[in-house]
Amino acid sequence: MTKTLTKTYVGVGGWTFEPWRGVFYPKGLPHAHEPSYAGERLTSIEVNGTFYRSQTPATFRKWATEVPDGFVFALKGPRFAVNRRMLGEAGDSIKRFLDSGITELGGRLGPLL
Repeated sequence: MTKTLTKTYVGVGGWTFEPWRGVFYPKGLPHAHEPSYAGERLTSIEVNGTFYRSQTPATFRKWATEVPDGFVFALKGPRFAVNRRMLGEAGDSIKRFLDSGITELGGRLGPLL
């Protein structure tokens, strides 16, 4: 019998929440340092921004450099793809999302939601 090991990730949905500043994030931590701070304490973050707008390859590359090895981002699919009565009609929106540069995350690309 073969034993299968599963990796479990612990994370949050997003990283830019005002109520977290001074509570989870140290007081005075610049907003630009929030992803790296969270990445040092968690193993995953769900990116809500990909739901609301397209990101650039440069943004995905930047995010990948801000977190440690072993960390993954879970990307939400764009609302134009997932908020449809007929999901079968979302092909073009899904293709745009997949072609937007998400592979720039490299090994930090986790699940697509």
